[in-house]
Amino acid sequence: MLNIPNALTLLRALGVPLFLYLFLVIEQPVASFLVITIGAITDYLDGKIARALNQTSDFGAKFDPTVDRLYIAAVIIAFAIKDYLPWWLVISIIARDLILLLVVISQRLRGITYLEVTFLGKAATFNLLYAFPFLLLADIDVIGIWCYRAGWAFAIWGISLYFYTGIQYFVKGLKRPVDR
Repeated sequence: MLNIPNALTLLRALGVPLFLYLFLVIEQPVASFLVITIGAITDYLDGKIARALNQTSDFGAKFDPTVDRLYIAAVIIAFAIKDYLPWWLVISIIARDLILLLVVISQRLRGITYLEVTFLGKAATFNLLYAFPFLLLADIDVIGIWCYRAGWAFAIWGISLYFYTGIQYFVKGLKRPVDR
């Protein structure tokens, strides 16, 4: 079960409490930037490596998106606490994930296999994970305005895709027939 892609996902999962400590407790935005940048890179690499080395697994297929949701939730809540993001946006993103969790539970209870993550779903997650590091650097004098703009460009695109794919997953998840 512990192969290279799953180890990268585990590394990303361990980055969540480290990010929260660096960002919320000791207020180190540059170190926080490095942690979530590494998280974004490992999110990209784990899937590529899994396919390239033929190390895909059911565990990895469930573990990776779970860590993605954990990462996104932790970062957006921390950003809202520090006024980087508005609370209404954070609550709506978390509500989207909770609704989809109910769809997964419904699929489980009906004996239906889970929907696979779509390309647009991955793109939404990538955009959000790329937006966060830029938003962290928005207060730095020389590059701040460019990081702010790039961060919000990725964030707006990512959030739009996140909700669009959420609707797709919701509809497909409830319409999916029972496996036979």
